[in-house]
Amino acid sequence: MQISSSLLENAVNEFARLPGIGKKTALRLVLHLIKQEPSDVQRFSDAINRMKKDVLFCSVCNNVSDSRICNICSNPSRKKESICVVETIRDVIAIESTQQYNGLYHVLGGVISPLDGIGPDQLKIETLVQRIQNDGVEEVIFALSPNIQGDTTIYYIQKKIETFAAKVTTIARGIAFGGELEYADELTLGRSLQNRMPIEKYVSH
Repeated sequence: MQISSSLLENAVNEFARLPGIGKKTALRLVLHLIKQEPSDVQRFSDAINRMKKDVLFCSVCNNVSDSRICNICSNPSRKKESICVVETIRDVIAIESTQQYNGLYHVLGGVISPLDGIGPDQLKIETLVQRIQNDGVEEVIFALSPNIQGDTTIYYIQKKIETFAAKVTTIARGIAFGGELEYADELTLGRSLQNRMPIEKYVSH
């Protein structure tokens, strides 16, 4: 891609580093910004800079937050006795959009994947175990992507909490095996949450 301005080319290259953004899309975004008023571009830049500088991670569930504890964990109307275990912050957003779940979350920050060098110690598993043990949790819902890495992570955590009193379930297989949770449509994901099954039946499959 030949660009006559090095300033434009540098901006395109930076946008193209974002996931899912190719050079053509990056160029379209940059050309759009060029046509905007300076105040609009400054507002865009300020929003990105402030997000990077000030965004926090909830000390309870690891979700993104504007304060030490996120607005989900601090909401008195949420069911404190239920924890939905997810891989990433994107999955929290996906589940919240279904409006089918009113409990709390725990963001692991990934799944166990030895081929990628990700073991249990790299994930927020121990803090999850502590929450289940100490916070009166009655149900743990695994909402991990249905693939080998997700299943491995579920099995590992289940073994660590099997002596606890909490009921352990997982979302139903309305999500195709090998799929990614964040890409499921809201109706399918909502039904999977409503029709969650005991973990023993899931593992036996």
